Amino acid sequence: MNLDPNQITGYANTFVQVLIDYSPKAISAFVILFVGLYVIRLINKFIRAMMIRRDLEPTLTKFLADILLWTLRVILFVSFISKLGIETSSFVAILGAMGLAIGLSLQGSLSNFAGGVLIILFKPFKVGDFIEGQGVSGTVCEIQIFVTKLLTTNNQTIFIPNGSLSNGNIINYSMEKIRRADLTISISYETNIKQAKDIIIAVLKSNPKVLTTPAADVSVKNLTDSSIQLAVRPWANSEDFWGVYADTLQNCKQAFDNAGIVIQPYVKEFSKKNEITES
Repeated sequence: MNLDPNQITGYANTFVQVLIDYSPKAISAFVILFVGLYVIRLINKFIRAMMIRRDLEPTLTKFLADILLWTLRVILFVSFISKLGIETSSFVAILGAMGLAIGLSLQGSLSNFAGGVLIILFKPFKVGDFIEGQGVSGTVCEIQIFVTKLLTTNNQTIFIPNGSLSNGNIINYSMEKIRRADLTISISYETNIKQAKDIIIAVLKSNPKVLTTPAADVSVKNLTDSSIQLAVRPWANSEDFWGVYADTLQNCKQAFDNAGIVIQPYVKEFSKKNEITES
């Protein structure tokens, strides 16, 4: 194949002319690209520092910073190819379709993500709190983006989706510094109520973990067919709650035994209808 020198010269001149005409666009596009990457890095660093100062969870900080980083990078890339003269309308349409498809396929995960963000922002509980939610209870070990990790009292690990957890009722037993125990002790009708109450009050006063303010309350709760029910309500610091709960029951039983008072056992009450049916 014979090449015409004049033809080669024409191609070379055309290439050089195109290169000269296109150089300003290419140079400005790459300037935008490199300057944009530098600015994005600064913005990302500033946002991370701001979220850390606001004591946001490390997991949420990293996740939100990464989302911001890639969003800005996509915007920068679209601006870069647009500056090069490439049509971006079809590219943006493809990105939109991909985003819609991903959003539809990850509805549950996005709901859990949104729930995790709400939990971390509004802080109905934090790591170390003992909570109850979605029918389970335990100590919060970790608040992840999609799930919250609980450790139960019998050392079982439970993962609760953040979407359902944030939309349901949450009982935080650790948010307040003090808690009240609600106990019920049943005595027979032959027992002197004042004597029983005095014994219980003495037991509560002898326990240093029972708070004096607010004062503990001992009162008649109910009169059933088989017993007198006394409500015993001592206050304790949250970390001492279960110890006070157990000690109160044990010490009251021992004090009643020493005083010759018998705790009335629970008697199941049958209606007359049931008695007729059984007979």
